Amino acid sequence: MNIIKAHNLACPIDGQKLEQINKQLVCVNSHSFDIARQGYANLLPVQHKRSKQPGDSKAMVLARTEFLNSGIYEAIAEKLTDIVFAEVNKDKDTCFLDAGCGEGYYFDYLFNRLIDKTGDNKLSFIGLDISKDAIIQATKRNRQITWLVGTNRQPPVEDESVDIILCLFGFLSMDAFNRALKPGGVIIVVDPGAEHLKQLREIIYPEVKKPDVSDSSQIEIEGFSLVKSETLTFDEKITSNEKINQLLIMTPHFYRASKEGRLAAASLEELEITVDVIFRVLEKT
Repeated sequence: MNIIKAHNLACPIDGQKLEQINKQLVCVNSHSFDIARQGYANLLPVQHKRSKQPGDSKAMVLARTEFLNSGIYEAIAEKLTDIVFAEVNKDKDTCFLDAGCGEGYYFDYLFNRLIDKTGDNKLSFIGLDISKDAIIQATKRNRQITWLVGTNRQPPVEDESVDIILCLFGFLSMDAFNRALKPGGVIIVVDPGAEHLKQLREIIYPEVKKPDVSDSSQIEIEGFSLVKSETLTFDEKITSNEKINQLLIMTPHFYRASKEGRLAAASLEELEITVDVIFRVLEKT
């Protein structure tokens, strides 16, 4: 398969097509966006920000990078890759958008598996995240992917120009995704299941509540039909205090837990965890 540069980027201000001129992305109305030396573009205008530094902090990004690089969650990446393979038409060019790509572990994993597949079709990869720190880290993994700072509420791509959207543990913006997807395009949603990290949650919270699971019927109402739903569940023993702390810091639980709960988890030398993840394929109707 042939990797090509994304050619369907759109100006986040007026929606016009962006063209690269030297080290800038420019639209016909002369809105311009610099391409940073690391290779990414910041397509998040000030008026689209809800805070000064939106998204994951640098500490969360670095913790997630180190934790994922250990391979503890590689089974999730493998399962995602299998599901994506089933959706890729070898006779058709495909544009992927990872909406909420974080520091790029899963998207880079998918990229490296796809380029080994035979076929003459062209593939383009766009990784989008609202956290500038996450995108900077993602550029260190793969320079062939188009990395963008931007928001899922308004993905900076042309209407009906994306074939497959990935949304892993992220913010679903169904109206925006609907606009970005081609007819018949799909979203692959990855969410935590009810048992995900239950052992960690039992330590840091006085009362453990099961996490919310996406309501498939509601998604169908918003213009998508559920094509497939699969679950991946496995147990893993973490035998490193450093890795336990990375796991805690990289999740929203770090900010939701009490100080006592965080200290209790941070003192552990080993922890048995249950990984429980739900994969859904939603097709644009």
